[in-house]
Amino acid sequence: MKVQPKATPCELCLSRKFSLFAGLGEQHLCHLSDSKNFITHKKGQTLFYEGTKPLGVFCINDGIVKVYKTASNGKDQIIRLAKKGDFLGYTSLLGEEAYSNSATIIEDAKICFVPRESFLKVLAEDNDFHKRVTKAICSDLGVMEEKLTDATQKSIRERLAFTLLKLSESYGLDGENSEKIDVILTREEIAGLVGTATETVIRLLSEFKKDELIAFEGKKIIVLDKKGLARISDFYG
Repeated sequence: MKVQPKATPCELCLSRKFSLFAGLGEQHLCHLSDSKNFITHKKGQTLFYEGTKPLGVFCINDGIVKVYKTASNGKDQIIRLAKKGDFLGYTSLLGEEAYSNSATIIEDAKICFVPRESFLKVLAEDNDFHKRVTKAICSDLGVMEEKLTDATQKSIRERLAFTLLKLSESYGLDGENSEKIDVILTREEIAGLVGTATETVIRLLSEFKKDELIAFEGKKIIVLDKKGLARISDFYG
């Protein structure tokens, strides 16, 4: 049986500054440390499935997780890519509902699981934390509204350009005159982010490469012309 590494106490966790737990007092941090489970996950493992009941909250210490819904035709529509410091499952937990989506590891991850009772205790006792969680929920709703608007008003080409810009913003590594997206996504996963067929994404990526907007380094994408992608995505429109 594989031995799990010891969990870093919440008060010493470097990823906490990126999360909703930033700013918690020592008492609540100690309570979370005592109650949480720290687990390493390999690429391809699933954290939770749509329709199952949430028993707590996941906090990503390291790695990348895709959050998605599976359509009736079996294709995945990716809602977002969650990274270090992000919470997963808290909206379903607070709404006392089953998960409305699924979550699968796409880059080896270290994740803390905070049981329902511990999360709700901190939420009830820390007003600032309660405000941060409420703000995060409102932000998530705003993002979903924006995605729905884009799906109806933007072309697939525009949506792909915007997706590449957002990936570059979140996972980009600066080069001399370029920016490498430092996460490996399959063409099918990119199609899931954009909301289109895999074949369409392959064709458009080839066109973007021909137009010298992007390049490839193995399975990773390098953004060569962010301004060009912004013009296509109507980012400033």
